[in-house]
Amino acid sequence: MLEKEAMLREMTSKAALPLIGAAVLSTAFQRVYAQDDPRPTVRTEMLVSTTWLQQHLNDHDLIVVYIGRDRSQFDSGHIPGSRFVRLDELVEQHKDSLNELPSVEDLQATFESLGVSQQSRLILADDTGGVLAARAFFTLDYLGLGDHAALLDGGMKTWKAELRRTSKEEPLVARAEFIPHVHRDILVSTAQMRRLSFGAGKGVSDYALLDARPVAEHTGIVNSESISQSGHIAGSRSLYWKRLIRSDADPQLLSPEELQQRFQDAGAGSSRTVVTYCRTGMQSSFTYFVARYLGYRAAMYDGSIYEWVRTAGNILVRSPALQRATATHQQKHLTR
Repeated sequence: MLEKEAMLREMTSKAALPLIGAAVLSTAFQRVYAQDDPRPTVRTEMLVSTTWLQQHLNDHDLIVVYIGRDRSQFDSGHIPGSRFVRLDELVEQHKDSLNELPSVEDLQATFESLGVSQQSRLILADDTGGVLAARAFFTLDYLGLGDHAALLDGGMKTWKAELRRTSKEEPLVARAEFIPHVHRDILVSTAQMRRLSFGAGKGVSDYALLDARPVAEHTGIVNSESISQSGHIAGSRSLYWKRLIRSDADPQLLSPEELQQRFQDAGAGSSRTVVTYCRTGMQSSFTYFVARYLGYRAAMYDGSIYEWVRTAGNILVRSPALQRATATHQQKHLTR
């Protein structure tokens, strides 16, 4: 009890409330979001249309990066001039965590091999509705190149559906150089997530914890793949990443007004910091991107549920309605 009260005092102190632990997130949020008006402002430069891209394909320093799990889709036809990067070059697998960021040196080498420099303007695309492209954006944001990157709205699905020109040729790329300015502040650790969860549960948090998994996984009706527990991190709300696009067949983003309403309905008021998570840090990358696009202060719990349940003392909770239904079912079973 005394330990919980001490944690609560820590969360409500002036030093702790502005940002997580002040040691990790504050610098970046002041850097990226310092503004007199606390209301989020849509960062339109973070999203480009297929029409815009077709008109700017020959722009100097413009680089289209295709992110894929393998080369099959890319090799069958891609946006002319695109450069391919495999997802495995952007994430690492560990025993207790999946899809972790590799070392800065490895990430730097990957993007430099694609010809990325400090002057590059990067357009990110995939064939998976935007999740892989969003993961690449998160990675670039981590390296300090987020302001140089944008997602292609609708990705390759929209490009192909509109019968725009594709190519099977891959350009020769000269290696470039850039200096990473690492923003470790957009990463939330398990220990920090535990404090945020405690604060949200007590109603003293300035953070909106958003679960990007399907609703049934958030509520606890079904378990996420390879996750021994059902439910969500206490204090979090559901915002399934696919609720931010039109449909699987047409994965363009909803309008900014519709997106803003989705975030507000999930408890992300205009002055709150958004912290996203999912199963392994992939789906939440998309929610992270959209939060940044809408102008929110944002960070991501990259370890997500997979790492959470493998850390001693951490549990998941199920939605109250589901808990009540389960309790009622068990009671009826006992009284038979």
